[in-house]
Amino acid sequence: MRVVSLVPSLTEAVAVTAPGRLVGVTDWCTRPAGLTAARIGGTKNPDTAAVAALRPDLVLANEEENREADLDALRAAGLDVLVTEIRTLDQAFAELERVLAACGLPRARWLEDSRAAWSALPPPRVTRPAIVPVWRRPWMVLGRDTFAGDLLARLGIRNVYADHRERYPRVPLAELNAAGAELVVLPDEPYRFTATDGPEAFPGLPAALIDGRHLTWYGPSLAEAAPALRAGLR
Repeated sequence: MRVVSLVPSLTEAVAVTAPGRLVGVTDWCTRPAGLTAARIGGTKNPDTAAVAALRPDLVLANEEENREADLDALRAAGLDVLVTEIRTLDQAFAELERVLAACGLPRARWLEDSRAAWSALPPPRVTRPAIVPVWRRPWMVLGRDTFAGDLLARLGIRNVYADHRERYPRVPLAELNAAGAELVVLPDEPYRFTATDGPEAFPGLPAALIDGRHLTWYGPSLAEAAPALRAGLR
C-alpha cells in the first residue's frame, strides 16, 4: 500500500509501524530519523500535483494541520483522503487505530504502551492555573478544545484560557500576566521557547520549559510523553 502523510505525527506513527508504506511526507516530518519518502512541501502548502504523481492509495491529513482547499484538490485528483480530528487524548487513540487500520496495519505495540502509560498516571491531587503560550510576536496561547490542553488537564494543569471562544487566541502580554496563573508552560514548538526566550516575559511566574513534541504530537511519542511531562511540570 502506498501512503502519503501530510501530518508529522501520523508520519511517525506509520513509519514506526511499517516503514515501507510511506511514499510521500511533508518537509516538517522529522520523525523517525532517516525517512526516505519523497518530500511534498509543507503541511499548509503541500504540492498537490506532486502528491497525485506519487499515486498513493491513501493520503493522511488532519482537520487542524491541513487546509481544506488542499484536501479538496487531492480529492478532485481522485485520491482517497483520510482526515483525522484529534482534540483529546481519547480521540487520539481512536484516530490512530483508524489510521493504522486504513493503512492495512495491525494494532501497534507502541499504541498499547501509550494507553498503558497514560492510564497509569494517578489522578492529580491539586490543579494549578497556567497559561500556555504557543507563539510570540504576537503572543498566542492555548484556548479551548485542544489536544495539548487535554493532556495538561490530566496532569493537574488548568489552562486559564480553556473557556476562550477561540482555540488559539491572541492575547496581549499585559493581559497574560494579569490572568491569575500560577505557572507558565513554555513548549519548544511551534515557537521555540528557551530559558532565555520566553520566561523573562513573565516576571515572578514559575516557568516550565517542556518538549513540544511530548505536548502536541500524537503517535509513538505518547508513551514517553506521560512521565516526561509529569516530571517537567513539577
